[in-house]
Amino acid sequence: MTKRPTPRRMTVLVPMAGLIVLSLCGIGVFAYLTARVGLVAELVGMGGALLPVGPVVAVFLWIDRWEPEPAKLLWLAFAWGACGATLTALLINNTAEVVGDLLLGKGGGDTISAVVSAPLIEEAAKAAFVLGIYLWKRQEFNGLIDGIVYAGMCAAGFAFTENIYYFGRIFLEHGFGTADSAGVVAAFILRGVMSPFTHPLFTIMTGIGIGIAATTTRKGLRIAAPLLGYLLAVALHAAWNGAATLGNATTFLNVYFLVMVPVFLGAAVLVNWARKREQKVVANALPALVDEGLVPASEVDLLASLKRRQEWRRKVRRKSGPAAGKAVADYQVAVTELAFHRNGRAADDQAGQLLAQAVRVSRATAVSAAGRR
Repeated sequence: MTKRPTPRRMTVLVPMAGLIVLSLCGIGVFAYLTARVGLVAELVGMGGALLPVGPVVAVFLWIDRWEPEPAKLLWLAFAWGACGATLTALLINNTAEVVGDLLLGKGGGDTISAVVSAPLIEEAAKAAFVLGIYLWKRQEFNGLIDGIVYAGMCAAGFAFTENIYYFGRIFLEHGFGTADSAGVVAAFILRGVMSPFTHPLFTIMTGIGIGIAATTTRKGLRIAAPLLGYLLAVALHAAWNGAATLGNATTFLNVYFLVMVPVFLGAAVLVNWARKREQKVVANALPALVDEGLVPASEVDLLASLKRRQEWRRKVRRKSGPAAGKAVADYQVAVTELAFHRNGRAADDQAGQLLAQAVRVSRATAVSAAGRR
């Protein structure tokens, strides 16, 4: 049966509209930051925000190595967090602040915005992208790692923009070369050194919930897991903001070391478990792929280990050039996608047949590019 082509409204008009909306959000965020702190302070804040965002993004790319997500989707996740989610949160949080001041008096709005509105709205805005990938790009969502990576990239973008504002505001208030310039350094240590992973840590709770929904066959769990993940993200976010807004230094440190650090370590353990599970899924699928003639027996060991995969690509690049190395990488990804698809599914479904054909084509391309006979 011939596959029907995707309507151009879906391949051109919808993506174009999305990019226009995202661009307008970016312009809106830039204008807001410029109005609040000024262009110079904004540029200083951007320089400071660039330092922690690099290692955060690098960690999520390191996690996402067995089946790398499409680069364009990772860029979109970051851009949505930096622009779309940020502008959404600004509009609603500022409204909540005004309403809070009217109801509770001057200063009450800050508390309502920080402890109630910000956790609820910011986590929902960041999670919206992850949920969208799950619903409309289901083939790109295979489990926990995918949920963690998309959520982490989106939250990294959000934290990047937020840090621009905080660093810029503190620079505006204290500046460099003054008696108060230590405030700039203290802010960088707090947000750039002690807590660069806070926003990603909050949002990956929702990502984990959506990742569970992607792997379960239980309808109730498909709804409950994302909802519980979101509520946990909101609770962590509210605890963090509450400690910084309502508590003293002791309260903040207690929340940091007794809540955030253990949750971070727990998330690290979960990521390690999920990565090992991914490796096991691939390793278990390889014998069947050999039997079907999709993978030579001589390549099983090379495909069953990330380290050996990397060494294989490096060796091919040195011998035959970058294009050959990329062809081998595409073949490795195709094998992984087929292994993930086969995990718990029948081997002869239509999607599986397409993925098997992708393995054949990508291996033939890799062999040709590497000059092997």
